[in-house]
Amino acid sequence: MHPLGMTGQLQRGSAVSHTIALVDDDRNILTSVSMALEAEGFKVRTYTDGAEALRGLTSQPADLAVLDIKMPRMDGMELLQRLRKQSAIPVIFLTSKDDEIDELLGLRMGADDYIKKPFSQKLLIERIRTLIRRLEANAEGAEQGGETLVRGLLVLDPGRHICTWKGKPVDLTVTEFLLLKSLAMRPGHVKNRDQLIDAAYGESIYVDDRTIDSHIKRLRKKFREVDDDFAQIETLYGVGYRYRDE
Repeated sequence: MHPLGMTGQLQRGSAVSHTIALVDDDRNILTSVSMALEAEGFKVRTYTDGAEALRGLTSQPADLAVLDIKMPRMDGMELLQRLRKQSAIPVIFLTSKDDEIDELLGLRMGADDYIKKPFSQKLLIERIRTLIRRLEANAEGAEQGGETLVRGLLVLDPGRHICTWKGKPVDLTVTEFLLLKSLAMRPGHVKNRDQLIDAAYGESIYVDDRTIDSHIKRLRKKFREVDDDFAQIETLYGVGYRYRDE
């Protein structure tokens, strides 16, 4: 599964304008955010509901999607679930103010990030740029280093965004991949939540601790779908997480 569906635009040193899919039933948001993104050099495709977006993203994949949760016909949660069956495209959720259930559920379903409404366009653009930089840096580092990370039964290939466990593929989002890579690079060493936030989001982005916890839970779930006995990611309560030595 390609991390960006089928576009393949995020290449090292690429000057190609990245395409953002913006999905929201509020046409005022679609118009204002589209203008802001286009002013920053992005290409934008807009959709007013999840069903329309699924059709559009299936026929014309984008590099990143920004999804509202509450929409008619098909909400953002269902759209994300369907997208994850065909693509690891980075996804940012737009959530209602103070709706913690939506945030946590969205992360556990495979979103990479979330922003609460009302939001600043500057913040959204920065989060989009951060996600794109993370994926580019991951691929570029793999090209320069030329090495696949192998930890016992785990194999991580950053350049192709491929993860396998016992030879079986495990489809990961960008955030999940970077978190797992950070832990697996130093098995047995504890990483606290701040260190994991830096590894997955960068030092300039504020992320709540529970966001990391949700991503870790999703990681474990994905590996246990492949292997019921998977227990390599350990929790040290009050401290952080570590990847267990074989």
